[in-house]
Amino acid sequence: MPLHAAPRLRPPRHRVDPRARQWWTAQALVSVSGPMLLTALTLALLSALFFPGALPWLAPLLLVTLVVPALGYAALMPRGRYAVHAWELGTHSVYASGGWLWQKRRIAPLSRVQTVDTVRGPVQRRYGLATLIVTTASTAGNIKIAGLSDADAEELSRRIGEAAQAVPGDAA
Repeated sequence: MPLHAAPRLRPPRHRVDPRARQWWTAQALVSVSGPMLLTALTLALLSALFFPGALPWLAPLLLVTLVVPALGYAALMPRGRYAVHAWELGTHSVYASGGWLWQKRRIAPLSRVQTVDTVRGPVQRRYGLATLIVTTASTAGNIKIAGLSDADAEELSRRIGEAAQAVPGDAA
């Protein structure tokens, strides 16, 4: 063991709302999996109508290249994102983790918070969810906490705003 082991950053304490998995599944079906499945179906139907001799080799090809990856993405991506997305509000900072393939953890001092925005897209509203975007005086970008319940987003937004005003520094 090294003499001076670097401390490990623990995950944030609070998980996002469990309904976020349904929201991410709906997103997957609209943006990635749905178009892939529609493409596979269209190619199979066109082949059956105009090139029936191609079906014996085209059907397995479509299954391997489009159908299985589309269904895998829709099934695995929401679980992976839910396992990673979390947040925490401390007395001096806001901490969030997110991502799926590219995971990201950000800690921002409350003294650097400039704005707190709540975003609710049409699919998010269907599931009663919101995304909180905390803009800081940093070139690293915003902190996004996606998949919060509407009530949690409003409460967290209020608490971050109050905490940022109470901490002396850039935001005051």
